[in-house]
Amino acid sequence: MFDVVIIGAGVSGVSCALVLGSAQNKPFAVDKKIAIIAHQKASSLQNAVFNNAYGIPAGKLGSELLAESLAQLATSYPHVLQIEGEKVLTLSGEAENFTILTNKSKYQAKLVVVAVGAGNPFPFEGLENYIELHQKTPAVKNRIQLKNNDHLVSEGIYVTGVLAGHQSQLSIAAGSGAAVATDILTWWNDGNHTVVHDALGK
Repeated sequence: MFDVVIIGAGVSGVSCALVLGSAQNKPFAVDKKIAIIAHQKASSLQNAVFNNAYGIPAGKLGSELLAESLAQLATSYPHVLQIEGEKVLTLSGEAENFTILTNKSKYQAKLVVVAVGAGNPFPFEGLENYIELHQKTPAVKNRIQLKNNDHLVSEGIYVTGVLAGHQSQLSIAAGSGAAVATDILTWWNDGNHTVVHDALGK
């Protein structure tokens, strides 16, 4: 049983994993089991090049960023399990007892973060009741989002990035994933507002 499983390893998914992983020494997070299903083949970053993203050198390829972000996660926070080469087929269950079925295995999770793209059709079964047309994208683009309230789809299920209804910008997606992570950390910390920062000299 994982405390949280992140489905998708694009910008918002890995951003969420990095923030969650960085809390490893906090008393409320020290024993938490975190996993990310690192499926990136369908990511829109595969064909992207970035010139206007904060902190990223101009000309950075999205394909490079995808690989580098997972390498950073593995190096900095190796306790976050990266599940590679698997594609999610179904999500079922309820908060504290979700089942994620992939093409190779089955996982149990207390919380789930859905961090896949906003392409139509949706890539796995189980969330059909929450799918709607994207509210900030022209209908001709045929993008979707999951109905949510500040990233919360239903109890125990969060959504990030464009699929949460945000605009398609790397910085927005990264912030969305980080926001979900801080909400989860706050939940783990008995509702006490929680962020994780590092600083020189500490």
